[in-house]
Amino acid sequence: MSRRSVGQVLGWGSAVALPVAFLCVFFVWPVVAMLVRGFVGDAGLDFGGFAEVLGQGRTWRIIWQTLWMALAGTAGSVILGVPGAYALYRCKFPGSRVLRAVASVPFVLPSVVVGVAFRALLGNGGAYEALGLDGTVIAVVLAMVFFNFSVVVRTVGTMWAGLDPRSEEAARTLGASPLRAHVTVTLPALRPAIGAAASLVFLFCSTAYGIVQTLGRPGYGTLETEIWVQTTTFLDLRTAAVLSCVQFVIVALALVVSNRMSNDVALSMKESWPKKVGRGDLPAVLLTVGVVVFLLAAPMASLATRAFQHGGGWSLENFRLLATAGQGFTGGVSPIEALGTSAQIGLQATVIALVIGVPVSVVLSRRTSGAIRVGQRLLDGLVMLPLGVSAVTVGFGFFISLRNLLPGEVMVPFVQAVIALPLVVRSLVPVLRAINPRLREAAATLGASPMRVLLTVDGPFMVRGLGLATGFAFAISLGEFGATSFLATADRTTLPVLIAKLLGRPGADNYGMAMAASLILAIVTAGVMALCESLQPRAQRGTRSGASVTLGRSSVTAKSPDAAAPVASAPRTLSKKRKP
Repeated sequence: MSRRSVGQVLGWGSAVALPVAFLCVFFVWPVVAMLVRGFVGDAGLDFGGFAEVLGQGRTWRIIWQTLWMALAGTAGSVILGVPGAYALYRCKFPGSRVLRAVASVPFVLPSVVVGVAFRALLGNGGAYEALGLDGTVIAVVLAMVFFNFSVVVRTVGTMWAGLDPRSEEAARTLGASPLRAHVTVTLPALRPAIGAAASLVFLFCSTAYGIVQTLGRPGYGTLETEIWVQTTTFLDLRTAAVLSCVQFVIVALALVVSNRMSNDVALSMKESWPKKVGRGDLPAVLLTVGVVVFLLAAPMASLATRAFQHGGGWSLENFRLLATAGQGFTGGVSPIEALGTSAQIGLQATVIALVIGVPVSVVLSRRTSGAIRVGQRLLDGLVMLPLGVSAVTVGFGFFISLRNLLPGEVMVPFVQAVIALPLVVRSLVPVLRAINPRLREAAATLGASPMRVLLTVDGPFMVRGLGLATGFAFAISLGEFGATSFLATADRTTLPVLIAKLLGRPGADNYGMAMAASLILAIVTAGVMALCESLQPRAQRGTRSGASVTLGRSSVTAKSPDAAAPVASAPRTLSKKRKP
């Protein structure tokens, strides 16, 4: 074997070995260690913990409340989101762009901010106080719908905008009413998108730890909040491990359902521009406007209002207090210091996620076949696993497996990097796959080494994708709460964790500080995500033609001349020397 071949083998081997080793140490080991706690006792393999915990009526009430709230949140998000997708992606009316922007904001907000915003809306003095929903499970479900409405709108709306309208027009020509044509032609075509969105929303609702925790754990709480209580209050790690196993099974089943609902389909896709609103479109448009104004904008407006109120009047006092530790015991850390800690940890987690994610993305972007293709799929599945496992489960696994090996301030960046890694890879792989492989072949034919091919062909594309990946990783890390709540120390806590502490302490100053800190965290996170969108490659930013939409296992591709747009921006030096 030549020296060059050896170098290629070592290079690709390192690109695979590094992320696999990272995930084995910082994801697989903690999760397995957590699962083992539920199966192994002092005398070896022991299922007594399961029998004891699952034999309690309280456990089943918690499981039932977790499931029905997740199902209710999913149903509400789909029922409101499908008409919203039609109104915002297929209809054109004054203010539609503003409404679409507002609808996209909630999902990028930290879950703690969402919970705080609903407390401001439904609590004493809130705009919806008369409804009497503060501290109820209905409040949690509404917060889940607030958080996931944009998931359904963007997932379904993106596909809806690319559907060929001639299919529905043909049904209308044959005598079908608008409603019948919509039900028999359009909805079946959107079934993969709706199924994928619903299953994804169910995952988010069943693991909505931050929302439930900040809204006061109404009723019996959920599996995640109970895991936190058993760990931090009762120090019962075995019960927490059993509950984590139950939640792991629920998440796994949801992923299986997601895959089955997102079967491979072939759709007729065509560039389709929004149409003017007709009489038949008014119900969907009016419903969407009402949802955006009264469900999405109202909590954020209440949060902003509460942040600027102190002592019964308008004031900046809450923001001035952010430089203090607040009333009562909060660990002596001020929100300003916690924000700095969050930013520092977020940067560390982002660097770690990029160091691991970039090599993985390069490996997964290559077109292969046979055994190598199987290996790619296994690697892709391993990288995506953290997306399907609750952050609370991962954080609890870190707590019981690594706490004696690594200090808390070291574990937090790594656990946040594990959670952000799937989004980094999903941001980079589509960009790299858009490169025409003939460009790499041309560069290699002209004598370029594999490293030079990577730098001159993949490099310019990767630079554009890195902006999006970096922003996603930093925003996710900045607002991460579930795993960090297990690992953050009193003198080095993050802002989301400190906000939850402030809400749990009595005193008007603590409450006002939580509102002001939440508003700042929301603005910073939304600003980072807005910057992400501006850095996203044009070929991937809301295109309606030449788009490839991946939903679970389904891949829907629209063929058009614009699909080759990424190739047109390839390095000119190669095209001049040899036309691929």
